[in-house]
Amino acid sequence: MRPIRRRRRSLSYTAPTQEQKFVLETIAGIEELAGLPGFGDLNADLVSAIVDEAGKFAGEVFAPLNRVGDVEGARWDDGTVTLPQGFREAYRQYVEAGWGSLTASPAYGGQGLPFALSAAVQESLTSANMAFSLCPMLTLGAIEALEAHGSEEQKALYLPRLVTGAWSGTMNLTEPQAGSDVGALKTRAEPQPDGTWRLKGQKIFITWGEHDCAENIIHFVLARTPGAPAGTKGISLFLVPKVLVNPDGSLGERNDLRCVSIEHKLGIHASPTCVMSYGDNDACVAYLVGEENAGMRAMFTMMNHARINVGLQGVAIAERAYQGALAYARERVQSARLGAPSREPVRIIEHADVRRMLLTMKARAEAVRALAYFNAAAVDRGVHGADEDARRAARGLADLLTPLTKSYATDTGVEVSSLAIQVYGGMGFIEETGAAQHLRDARITPIYEGTNGIQALDLVGRKLPMDGGAHWQGLLARIRAFIGTLPPESALAPLRESLEAAARDVETAAEWFHTHANAPDDVAGSATPFQRLFASTVCAWLLATEAAEAERRLAAGTGDAAFLKAKIVTARFYIEQILPLDVALLKPVLRGAELLYALSEDQFLAA
Repeated sequence: MRPIRRRRRSLSYTAPTQEQKFVLETIAGIEELAGLPGFGDLNADLVSAIVDEAGKFAGEVFAPLNRVGDVEGARWDDGTVTLPQGFREAYRQYVEAGWGSLTASPAYGGQGLPFALSAAVQESLTSANMAFSLCPMLTLGAIEALEAHGSEEQKALYLPRLVTGAWSGTMNLTEPQAGSDVGALKTRAEPQPDGTWRLKGQKIFITWGEHDCAENIIHFVLARTPGAPAGTKGISLFLVPKVLVNPDGSLGERNDLRCVSIEHKLGIHASPTCVMSYGDNDACVAYLVGEENAGMRAMFTMMNHARINVGLQGVAIAERAYQGALAYARERVQSARLGAPSREPVRIIEHADVRRMLLTMKARAEAVRALAYFNAAAVDRGVHGADEDARRAARGLADLLTPLTKSYATDTGVEVSSLAIQVYGGMGFIEETGAAQHLRDARITPIYEGTNGIQALDLVGRKLPMDGGAHWQGLLARIRAFIGTLPPESALAPLRESLEAAARDVETAAEWFHTHANAPDDVAGSATPFQRLFASTVCAWLLATEAAEAERRLAAGTGDAAFLKAKIVTARFYIEQILPLDVALLKPVLRGAELLYALSEDQFLAA
């Protein structure tokens, strides 16, 4: 008779606040940010308090609903969407605690804090409950777009309630016939004598397009106006409230829009992914945001914010999956340790291959956290830098890093979640443990907000050539300058050669793209492996930077010695055992599309 196995759960979450603060200090340069215009109220105590409280809130309020949301899911009934039990109350607590207001302008009730600090908060909320966190994430993007492109009247009317979270926001791009080709959209907007517009069309894959947590939902919708040019040059952005808003801010009549259905998905079951129909009765009131035919510029403000936050989802899920796998490995007893004199079974964390998996998970999660926070801090400096030259350089760096963050962090979330299941063994394949949910939830992240393949094309086609290549060249110069600061006696000194070689490979590949600019198939075929090569090199440098600071603090006798020593080991592991796999992609990059079109379509079908 087979023994009854106790099914273990890894459903709790503890925010890695010590790690988050260390990365904010070492990589984001939070102290330097505090000295920039607009961040005058920021100080170390405030940063620490926000990170700690966000971690506590995420663990106590959002995390207990993660499994509930996965099992119950969002429910659609005749145009209305109901969230699982407990979600409305948790959202109310989120609003009352002011978590959505961190980065918004104080002029509209925000706290005016750095995006980098908000990134740590968003990470904790997402680790706790990714499906739930998508609602405030989209609202943050809506706030950014409206602050940057809305009229003063629109900002005064909508931003205060979006900032508090009393109203949520969405982004409406995709249509059934268009997919990722936004220029193919058909939604129309007709001007009205009173200055408003009437919108008509259908959008799909609208995250949190309908729900019962906020009292109003403000949709940002791309549409064409009469006589608009073809393609993306003829797209305008419209603000479309679910419930019309009176001039005094009170709610009026329900607008002519509805949720036709919600999708049944692999993961993020509690995040309603909606099919939205606008103007079925030819009465959908919309308001133009910015200028006509300038919608893509306005929407990219929202999308770039969202792309970094989607990268943070990869960070968050990697961290959550790692925590669960580590907890299981510390308690699961199975098999004797290889070569040990005793044949008594040991906890699986004592087995070398399990340790390899756990350290891979830890190193990759910490690597992409550093990348995402570094990216967010560059966004902050691009807005609040001391002078225009500094702001311009920071904006260029942020633009360069965004596709790296979005792609490499989300790939990491998927790969680490899969590795976590491997640590669990057969129990990881059982839904009750929670390990499978992380993989299911994470799998959407390389797809939405621009697939990772689109990110790669953006990287090599737009971001590398910007300003004559000044931004990628400047980043490599920073990496090489850091390498030169490592003293011979440092435990990191043996890593200099690997970092130098990786930087050299990135440079070689970047120059290859420049010389092949007139060979679009080659550029497209090599973009994705280059993106990973570049991102991993940046991550290796960031982890080495953290390790160098850990060495400095150890030498000075400050900080948590165990934590600091772990930072050094983790950086070494990444650079010695993970980076080599990624820099090996240089050879595929240099091959271009040589083999990609070597088979005919019929040969793909050949048995």
